[in-house]
Amino acid sequence: MAKAGTVYIVGTGDTKSDELRFVRDRIADADMATCLVDVSTLERSHSADFDVVPKTVADCHPAGADAVFTGDRGQSIAAMAIALRQFIAGRDDLAGIIGLGGSGGTALITPTMRELAIGVPKVMVSTVASGNVGAYVGPTDICMMYSVTDVAGVNPISRVIFANAAHAIAGMARDYQPIDAQPSDGRRAIGLSMFGVTTSCVNQVVERLDPQYDCIVFHATGTGGQSMEKLAESSLFAGVLDITTTEVCDLFMGGIFACTDDRFGVIARTQIPYVGSCGALDMVNFAARDTVPPHYSDRNLYEHNAQITLMRTTAEENARMGRWIGEKLNACDGDLRFLIPEKGVSALDAPGMAFHDPEADAALFGALEDTVKQTSKRRLIRHPLHINDPEFADALVAEFKSVTNET
Repeated sequence: MAKAGTVYIVGTGDTKSDELRFVRDRIADADMATCLVDVSTLERSHSADFDVVPKTVADCHPAGADAVFTGDRGQSIAAMAIALRQFIAGRDDLAGIIGLGGSGGTALITPTMRELAIGVPKVMVSTVASGNVGAYVGPTDICMMYSVTDVAGVNPISRVIFANAAHAIAGMARDYQPIDAQPSDGRRAIGLSMFGVTTSCVNQVVERLDPQYDCIVFHATGTGGQSMEKLAESSLFAGVLDITTTEVCDLFMGGIFACTDDRFGVIARTQIPYVGSCGALDMVNFAARDTVPPHYSDRNLYEHNAQITLMRTTAEENARMGRWIGEKLNACDGDLRFLIPEKGVSALDAPGMAFHDPEADAALFGALEDTVKQTSKRRLIRHPLHINDPEFADALVAEFKSVTNET
């Protein structure tokens, strides 16, 4: 017998009705309840046999259906994406969602998937799924499945692809349980940010906190920080140890692991207990050496591996980042500590190492100190230590226990 809940099958019925019905039928064959949703941007699309017609979805747009059915394809797709988010947000029986589409359909459907909680089953069968899908997936767990052929008919090849996707979402949805309903050993979850050059620090912190907390570590690759903050905003963390804030470097200098301008925004909005530091703020990440922009060719570059080239940040860049981070921290009214490791912010920022530059570090630390408005809850704390020193890990743990009122 199927578990409670409905799988929503979403796509543009005016061009992909046969494919969507095929997927719907395979999910139904797996004994799962289904709801077939047409998000065509033409008001009079062919929606026979669909459970939800385009106007029903379009009516959910804050400005009404007229904002969706404009006659301009680009505008209509963007507006229908907004309407679909509102429509799905109002469903109380959602056990999973699957979409089919080309570039337009993928851009229309995936924003709704990104709004859903981590863990909710999400499958997007797309013609663009073999390329760079970062913009579609974001910090979420969308399963992107390449359609191989165009999503234009049920043929001997697409039949297998669509059936596999249908069976995948049915299996996910059948056994889906929200993350907060998972079995627990009594330890509360916390989020930590890490990079290769701060691994020693984070591992030591995890070792010290593991008896009390379920430590969930995120790789600071841009989306890693976003994923950590998304889970924090979903109230799934008891606190955050944001040891590695390096994504800010890539935001400012055009690296490949950039955060968004909303970095630290979740901390401000949720007031979650927070301890941060300057981990890897000495480096910008680029891909292979020949991808480094020409205007950076004379900089201090370090080939981390064949795919990643690091660039040392300058004093001027550090000062700008310090002021930006400081203003972000000033917007946070919860219990917050930001620790400064005065003897180096990464494994490469140490005496004899490639990025050792005390002057550049001093500019970062000084800008933070000049900008952060300290209160009884918001404190900036200097330590005459390197970020990977055991004593710095001790300090991070002590401050985390302070902001979470742990003994």
